[in-house]
Amino acid sequence: MENFSSPLLGEGLGVRLLYEDNHLIIVSKKAGDIVQGDKTGDVPLSDIVKAYLKDKYQKPGAAWLGVVHRLDRPVSGIVLFAKTSKALPRLNKMFAEHQAVRKTYLAIVCNRPPQPEATLTHWLTRNERQNIARAYEREVPGSKQAVLHYRLVSGSDRYYLLEIELQTGRHHQIRCQLAKIGCPIKGDLKYGAPRSNPDGSISLHAWRLRLEHPVSHIPVEVEAPVPSDRLWQEITKPLMR
Repeated sequence: MENFSSPLLGEGLGVRLLYEDNHLIIVSKKAGDIVQGDKTGDVPLSDIVKAYLKDKYQKPGAAWLGVVHRLDRPVSGIVLFAKTSKALPRLNKMFAEHQAVRKTYLAIVCNRPPQPEATLTHWLTRNERQNIARAYEREVPGSKQAVLHYRLVSGSDRYYLLEIELQTGRHHQIRCQLAKIGCPIKGDLKYGAPRSNPDGSISLHAWRLRLEHPVSHIPVEVEAPVPSDRLWQEITKPLMR
């Protein structure tokens, strides 16, 4: 298997190719990109990747691509796609059951967490109309259990960097759970941040993905470079040593 770090379709698109083989393609998206098409009509990441595959392999028709998971639009980082119908159901099962998949995120939060390291367990409900989740300390009707582990990595004069391992995959889970402990993500107005980021992003980054290849069963590991702005670059220095 080969690893790649070159831009996918040119620097201007901000989409970076991290890994590709016969069954998988893994890219890093910038904040603001949508993974799949929606009512905005904006070009989704899935279409960009399909266009890349069609051009690279000179396909006469549209390239086939399976969406395995999604990232919220204001979040940056790793997105995995399936290139074959053999890989897609296996990946879907792995992600749904959280087997042989490990996802690590980085979040810049507005307040220091109450403990330097902890496992958070909440029960989340989702308001579809407002597209927002709410966390509870105990199970309530219609809720789903959400579990993550965080570690305080570093801090600046105003912000703190957390490394987060997801153990479940709920809607807005990281955003909601961190807000519940008084640590809203920088720029995330929906969950209590005091101000927005200038580019409309929130400071949450899907940083590392480890998984067992669904076909070959060989371990695959990729990392997505953090955003290029000054705060991200400075606050993540302890991770890069």
